[in-house]
Order: sequence, then C-alpha cells, then structure tokens
Amino acid sequence: MTTTTRVLIAADKFKGSLTAAEVAEHVSAGLLARRPGTSVTALPVADGGDGTVAAALAGGFVSRTVTVTGPLGEPVRAEFALRGDTAVVEMAAASGLVLLPPDEFAPLTATTAGTGELIAAAVDAGARTVVLGIGGSATTDGGAGMLVALGVRLLDATGRPLPPGGAALRELAAVDLSGLDPRLAATRVVLACDVDNPLTGPQGAAAVYAPQKGATAADVATLDAALQQYARVLGAAAGEGAAAMAQSPGAGAAGGVGFGALAGLGAEFRPGIEVMLEVLGFADALKDADLVVTGEGSLDAQTLHGKAPAGVAAAARAAGVPVVAVCGRLALDEEALRAAGIERAYALTSLEPDTSVCVAQAGPLLRRLAEQLAADRL
Repeated sequence: MTTTTRVLIAADKFKGSLTAAEVAEHVSAGLLARRPGTSVTALPVADGGDGTVAAALAGGFVSRTVTVTGPLGEPVRAEFALRGDTAVVEMAAASGLVLLPPDEFAPLTATTAGTGELIAAAVDAGARTVVLGIGGSATTDGGAGMLVALGVRLLDATGRPLPPGGAALRELAAVDLSGLDPRLAATRVVLACDVDNPLTGPQGAAAVYAPQKGATAADVATLDAALQQYARVLGAAAGEGAAAMAQSPGAGAAGGVGFGALAGLGAEFRPGIEVMLEVLGFADALKDADLVVTGEGSLDAQTLHGKAPAGVAAAARAAGVPVVAVCGRLALDEEALRAAGIERAYALTSLEPDTSVCVAQAGPLLRRLAEQLAADRL
C-alpha cells in the first residue's frame, strides 16, 4: 500500500475506558504518527446498546435533552440525537439500570414511562423515524409505561388506570388505544436490538432478565404471569395477530418493551448494528476506504452474534474492503476472526498483560497499537 491509503475507522466503544469517538481519536493519532500521509476518516459506531446516542452525535447528529420520568418515577434528564427527521434514542437514558441508586432495584414497579416520553419528545422535534436502542433497562413492564406515556390507557376491572410497573399488569382487564398519539401512525419506530427472547415463558423477559434487575424467584413468577395477562389483553385490543407477537423473537427484549412496541406501536425489529450503520451513512464512507479498522473492548464469542465489529466486518467484506480490528482483550482465534471477515486483531493485552492497566491507560496503549497496525498494513 502507499502513503495515500484511505482508512475508515468504524469502531465501537471500549466499555469502561473509551467512547467510540475516543477510540477513533487514538487510533487515528497512532496511524498518522507512523504513516503521516494516510487519509483517515472516523465514523464511530454502536450496536443499539450503551453509547448509541454518543455514536450518533459523533456522526453529525444534534443533541437534544429533555426531562422525563425515570424508572422509579423521579424526573431525569435524558439526551437523544436528531438529524433531519431521524432521531436516535436510548431506552437506558430514561428507563435504565444506570439511573437507579446503588443497590436499589424495583423489579415489580419500575416503569418505562420515560422511554415513551423520550419518543414523544423526538416526535415533537420533528422525527418521523425513531431508532430506539433498548439495552440496559431497569424494567419488566412490557413497555406498558411507554404506551401510557404515549396516550394508551391500561385499565383494571373497575375501569381504573393501573399503577406503574410489571406486577400491576396482573390486574389488566382492558386496553384503550384510542388516545395513542396520532402522529405515531406516520412515524417509523425501529427497535435496534439483538435480543431474541420471547415475552414470556422460561426464555422470556422475566425468567431470563428480571433477576439481573433485582427480582427474586417469586418476583419472576409474578412478572411472568403479569406479562401473560398483558399479552392477552393488549393483543386482543391491538387486533389480529398481535397476541402471537408475544412469542416473536425479540418480544422479551428490555423487559418486554419489544412486545409493547410491536403490538402497540407497529414497530419493527432490526439488528442494532445494521440500523446504526445505515443511520450513520457507513455505506457511503466505505466507498472511499482501502482499509477498515473496527473494534470494541473485548473481541469474543459475543462479538460474533450481532455486535458492532461483526456488523462492520460483514458490510466491509461485502464491499470487498479488508478489515482489521483493535480491542482491549482478544478471545477469538484466527479462524473465528477470518470467518467474521476480520483479517487480524490487535489487542491492548499484547502490549500490557495487566488488564487493569489496559483499562486505565487505554488511550496511550491504543495509540501504540495503532502505530503497530500502521507499520504492518499501511
């Protein structure tokens, strides 16, 4: 290759140490230190989880911040990203575990109301496509709070509105969709998610994920029964085929928000990285690239199942552009990397075996790693 090589950096964050934008900054610095004539373009990416809004902002979206209802009912400030008529929203910003006080959980009562309010704020701002990243939720309410915030009424047998939280859905007797924000009929809601759990049952939202949100075995049983009732009643109100959506792959994502969005909002599921590459304009950036550098904090078996580096590599390979990766820790062999479309991976642990030092000094180490990459490839 010559010194006019064009490199596209499309890496995710190194969780706990560097944002995706910071990863790109350090990789770029290392490449240019060793090969000053290189043309470097940075396009930080995310797969729908934590860091998705940050990646959108780094990609040219504008920040909007609003006050919404947190998972415990308290007001929280939540950011979303907007460009034109497309908004990128993170559920975790409004209804996430990160918003709970230390060692405090509310598995039976935590609400997704703030997520619905964040969607409404995006629509208020002119969004007609809302990309919703749904990782990291503190809730198991099936998206009930989200729907209520958007105008849906969930009623008990006496006609009274249900209190917030998943457990209350045991008492759900009727769903009134007539008040749903009419603008949503003309709004495309895309769930950026790679979770394929159904809403209920042994692989459902309560059984698999509620224990991570503080649920006991008894709480899990309560929540699963409540979500079954929710699926029956909301399914009947939403029309033919809606109840069956409860067993669709992804219906159990984020405490059942998947089902609430599918049945209540007519949302669509797409792999998170696929959506974000489309939103960020990756295909256009790829046209000018001779080499793609992707990566994330840990390249491991999970990477191969819809995480950002795998999605970037697949898209680049389809376009005939070679891909290398940078990471903090490498737990994939050469065969697995090649199968994913990654020619070689460079790990911080090859420079510093102490992982705590890698986390603390990720930036300088990544720059050194990028210099090595440049020496090998540019």
